[in-house]
Amino acid sequence: MKNLQGKVAVVTGAAEGIGKGIATRAAAEGMKLVLADINAAKLEVTVAEFKANGVEVIGVPTDVAKEQQVNALAEQAFARFGKVHLLVNNAGVAVAKPAWETTQQDWDWVMGVNFYGVTHALRAFVPTMLQHGEEGHIVNTASMAGLTSQPSLASYNASKHAVVTVSEGLHHDLALRQARIKVSVLCPGWVKTAIAHSERNRAEAVDSAATQGVDAVAAKVGMSVLHAVQNGIPVAQVADEVFDAIAAERFYILTHPEMKQAIQIRMEDVLQQRAPTLLRI
Repeated sequence: MKNLQGKVAVVTGAAEGIGKGIATRAAAEGMKLVLADINAAKLEVTVAEFKANGVEVIGVPTDVAKEQQVNALAEQAFARFGKVHLLVNNAGVAVAKPAWETTQQDWDWVMGVNFYGVTHALRAFVPTMLQHGEEGHIVNTASMAGLTSQPSLASYNASKHAVVTVSEGLHHDLALRQARIKVSVLCPGWVKTAIAHSERNRAEAVDSAATQGVDAVAAKVGMSVLHAVQNGIPVAQVADEVFDAIAAERFYILTHPEMKQAIQIRMEDVLQQRAPTLLRI
């Protein structure tokens, strides 16, 4: 999909970070925007910024973990613009804990946003996108954690691996039906976002097991992640990679070429049936 002028983009997690960067690039391409985020106040500010620059945009406060809210997002998008051409499932959160300390609430929250946020959107948007029959593109945000496995990030790793494999299957499903909708899975490394502080948007109360003393190794991993994110690449660079992939119809979007070696090592671990290598990404 090369000509984006006047077409419609839906972006979740769009009030800041990678989502806002992608929305900014979409606006620069002349697209109309439907922006979703769980933080209604921040979303309102972001929408106002776009409107001040003459962008045709609406904002829909959305918790992507809730199917009804994603369905409502789709209804508003199609009611306002009639069609959707670019769907970017980007909202994401993270928890840094060893697997045995990751509570059911942690799993529900991380999988709800990172994984079910994608699957809810596919059900809500794809049938109508197929029905209108125009060119389209779906970008699902995974992570390098969807292609490798890092310590103390069990729920995050699992959610992002799930996004990768669902995206791969989605590609096949659409291709076998000769659909005009293409798919990309975004697997960034470290990017300057607020992902390390995603607990701020956690609505439900955290159970007592989650408030106990933090495991020392997990705490060290969490600090390493925070440092790496603070020194990551800018979101605008990620957005450029995304739109290059859309134009080229490229499936895997790897924003950090230097991390490809980590993927190769993991694949070799699998094929040689050896224990996982601890990868520094």
